[in-house]
Amino acid sequence: MSIPPPSSRCRRIRISAGRPLPLGATLLGESVNFSLFCREARGVSLLLFPSPVSSKRSLIALDPKQHKTGDIWHIEVQGLSPNTAYAYQLEGADGKPTTTLVLDPYAQRIFGGERWGQGVKGQWRCGLPSPDFDWQGDHPLQRPLSETILYELHVRGFTRHASAKATHPGTFLGVIEKIPYLKALGVTALELLPVCEFDENENASLDPITGQPLKNFWGYSPLAYFAPKASYASAQGQQGQEFKAMVRSLHQAGIEVILDVVFNHTAEGNALGPTISFRALGNSIYYMLDAESGDYLNYSGCGNTINNNHPVVREFILDCLRYWVTEMHVDGFRFDLASIMSRGQRGEVLSQPPLIEQIAEDPILAQSKLIAEAWDAAGLYQVGRFSPHPRWAEWNGRFRDDCRAFWAGHSGMTTKLATRIAGSSDLYQHNHRSPCNSINFLTCHDGFTLADLVSYNHKHNERNGEYNQDGDNNNLSWNSGKEGGSRSPKCLALRARRLRSMAVVLMLSQGTPMLLAGDEFGRSQRGNNNAYCQDNEISWLDWRLVGKHADILRFFQHLIALRTKYPLFRRSTFFPPPHSPHPAEILWQGSKRNQEDWSQDNKVLCFTLIGSPDKGEPDFLVMLNSGIEEEALIEIPAPPHGGLWRQMINTALPSPADIVTEVDALAISADTLILQAMTAVVLLAATSKVTA
Repeated sequence: MSIPPPSSRCRRIRISAGRPLPLGATLLGESVNFSLFCREARGVSLLLFPSPVSSKRSLIALDPKQHKTGDIWHIEVQGLSPNTAYAYQLEGADGKPTTTLVLDPYAQRIFGGERWGQGVKGQWRCGLPSPDFDWQGDHPLQRPLSETILYELHVRGFTRHASAKATHPGTFLGVIEKIPYLKALGVTALELLPVCEFDENENASLDPITGQPLKNFWGYSPLAYFAPKASYASAQGQQGQEFKAMVRSLHQAGIEVILDVVFNHTAEGNALGPTISFRALGNSIYYMLDAESGDYLNYSGCGNTINNNHPVVREFILDCLRYWVTEMHVDGFRFDLASIMSRGQRGEVLSQPPLIEQIAEDPILAQSKLIAEAWDAAGLYQVGRFSPHPRWAEWNGRFRDDCRAFWAGHSGMTTKLATRIAGSSDLYQHNHRSPCNSINFLTCHDGFTLADLVSYNHKHNERNGEYNQDGDNNNLSWNSGKEGGSRSPKCLALRARRLRSMAVVLMLSQGTPMLLAGDEFGRSQRGNNNAYCQDNEISWLDWRLVGKHADILRFFQHLIALRTKYPLFRRSTFFPPPHSPHPAEILWQGSKRNQEDWSQDNKVLCFTLIGSPDKGEPDFLVMLNSGIEEEALIEIPAPPHGGLWRQMINTALPSPADIVTEVDALAISADTLILQAMTAVVLLAATSKVTA
């Protein structure tokens, strides 16, 4: 195959053989090395465009004798403009070039979607890596999980609403503008919904009410794994630089950045989907296929399933994770539908999945947080047994479900909730992990918000255009007496009480808590529990609620500060078991003093956390009543280290009495307390050695 001279419409360029590694486009002084893995094509051509929007192009056909090493095609090109865009064209088995432009899976920039909603399918092009960035000495923060409070947010939805008053709404820079708010709230890490390039226009459905096109708002359909989302940048082509600026600014504020990554499927979908890169470069390598029919196996529920444990794919995933850590300075990853990484090349569940162990043992990723969503769309549920490796934390779906059921008034939940509060030892102790491996959450992007959890019995997804058939039907919610909006003072007071009570359990349980953005000021999605396609006020955070629900925000701020101050709420080891030779560190009871009650009908759960006065830790008594209407008379135990109990939290009281500081906490002289229905109360007993 001969190499034609470059087009006269491009700058004068010179080419040489190049090198096979690293894959992707690599800046080498005044030249660029291009390297592409492709086993199946007979020939590969590099297409160069003078600019991202130019229709002019220069084609360089790669000679396999000079530009191929094994299965990797490579070429070095000198004389390219920084604005040069590129793609590949492959030659099929019939010797004819395909018409589809193939993107480089390692591309660090993608052009064609710079303005949200205005990209055109099939017109994407790769961009050369961004120039150097001044990190000003920045590096990942490496905060222990035991000291972490996660805050899950969507970059666009976080500041897109006009009420955000952002200079750069819906962008990485918009997140920077909200750093003072995040610091005041007290969270320590942002868990960002997918930020790598995706096609928000791939959803062909219309909103049945407005008639407007729906979007792929969440972004769980990756198009290019190394490339930050172009439309999340305020300036065209600056997505990499602005992402780095966001990370640097968050780190300066002491806030980590965790990326939600999707290594379970791609935007290419099933056999009817577009060919973007992987399908053309190695369909049987990158995807799980039926051994007989060749059809795509669909364990992701999205049309295809990435063949994670193929050696080539494993290397791609590790390269990607290393890139985001070394070049983009992120602090860790949350793996969407991570149980797919447990499957072999035919979908079988592996006892020792090599990819999961490789990620945990990779030396570059050694200090990065690893969080698994330990299930997949085909029913594989691995919460508590995703991996025995101590580096792997998990979204604890059991915590979510048991806590929701308890506060919806279900019977038989006190034993289950006690296990969750104590760090889920049933899930994480058997393989020598710690309470910190449990990512405790009540809500996330997928499902009801916290305000909707106490306001709706049923999902209301009609605007998704799927006749309300999408989304989970098992929400374990209760509407507090009326479905949806209410003006009843009694209903609204009950909802506020339940919301705060659930927050108490979330923040004062052992494990690593995660809060959904906006839950701290009562954000609602109007009962939509699957707002993946809603690029509008259903999904955007309405910052007017910060003022309207200032009492809720204040409660969360004080509650987070309480957890942050006292290490006994964030242990790195499990409590000693009953009848252990070690002194008790937690004591359980029902409504009767010092008497456990695990009966089916009991709705009261109380526990005493035994502090260490020498370490400045007071004793705490937490009392929970999930009775729907029944108040409970609680017999208060004596503080283990003496002194008087003082009431810091009572979710049945109006703000600001619902939560106060140690200084303002009133002493409880009685030996009983009436615990209102759906209420959480927290008492503190400090000795003279404990400072308030």
